[in-house]
Amino acid sequence: MPYKNLSSIPIYRKSLDLLHMSREIASYVSYNKDLLKLYQSNSLRDNIADSLLTDSILIPQQIAAAEQSESYDVRMRSATFINIIIKNINSYCIGLEKDGVKEKEYLNLLRSEIKSFRRMYKVWRRSMRR
Repeated sequence: MPYKNLSSIPIYRKSLDLLHMSREIASYVSYNKDLLKLYQSNSLRDNIADSLLTDSILIPQQIAAAEQSESYDVRMRSATFINIIIKNINSYCIGLEKDGVKEKEYLNLLRSEIKSFRRMYKVWRRSMRR
């Protein structure tokens, strides 16, 4: 299968938007401003921000894996994994709210971005027929 130009795939571009927004929110809400070291923190908020960042990085990777594979099983596995990640990100928003993040509008923006991504995701997943 020839290499696909991922930037021409709308769901991939949308996943990068989601990643960018997640990175900005993780940076804003975390106590430790070194995003590469969030996993070392004892703070629940930093751990949630780290998980948000890690999961949002995985989405474009999984889309790329699915788009580059000829295997239906690989594509479906990636799509299923993305669905789990989307649910996780919604849970991280709830966790950040419960941890006292006051700027709920940022979390609501992320939720809105996730909702928009999910609509595109459903169309993309249906397009991956055998």
